[in-house]
Amino acid sequence: MSELTPQGQHIVTDVAARYGLGEDLVRTLLQAVAAGGGQMAQFSHPALGGMGQWSLGGMVMIGDMFNNALKARVDAVCTELAAMMRDVPVFVSASGGGSFGEWWPEGLGRPSTSGGQNDQRYAFFPDARRLVVDDGGQVSVYDTGQHLISGVAQQQGGGRTLTFHSQFGEVRLTDLPRIGNEQPMPPPFAPAPPAAEPIAPPAAPVAPVAAAPVAEARPLRAGPAPRSALPAEHEALFAAIERLADLQARGILSAEEFAAKKTDLLSRL
Repeated sequence: MSELTPQGQHIVTDVAARYGLGEDLVRTLLQAVAAGGGQMAQFSHPALGGMGQWSLGGMVMIGDMFNNALKARVDAVCTELAAMMRDVPVFVSASGGGSFGEWWPEGLGRPSTSGGQNDQRYAFFPDARRLVVDDGGQVSVYDTGQHLISGVAQQQGGGRTLTFHSQFGEVRLTDLPRIGNEQPMPPPFAPAPPAAEPIAPPAAPVAPVAAAPVAEARPLRAGPAPRSALPAEHEALFAAIERLADLQARGILSAEEFAAKKTDLLSRL
């Protein structure tokens, strides 16, 4: 983790004392909130039962999923940290998350989605078709091709390999081609200049042809909105349900526990 400023250390100490949490846990949450731009956080800590995530507005998941009192404290802490960081520099270096500074290469514009977990963070730029990942201060740029990244799906074990959601399903970071940071990255969607069309001689008049009868158009049934078009908070809820389903499939959760938690999450839509 990055070095805290004196103001950042004071925030960690004060928040940990007021909420009855360890300073190491509060610092982990602070780093994750900073990486998520104050809007979301993805983190992992033994005191929370493992991996978890938070988004501004009340969505919070932790490994100890049925400990509602701890979830409420995590939500309150992350919300307070996000508010504090807007005016106070909490990290010595910008690579640690700072107060929501831009840490990606110039010329990419604004990301459509970004987030982080511990000392890893990411930002996706759909116009440039680029995914930027900061792993402990090492920034790498990836070509996403036709993938529209909507968030992190999961983080695999000890290999620290990020997996992302796209309209095609899950895509691993290792499946995307990496681009050297020294190479310029012009927007790949810039339209090519139109080719000059040759001037054709005037055509001979053609007798009008009766138009064929047009079949009556039937209105299309409106289908469900694609998942990538859902609001960020709904996307996070569905991702949480997917993880619960995985826990049930592995026998960690019973069918009754899964159904109860799923009903609780869906009630927030």
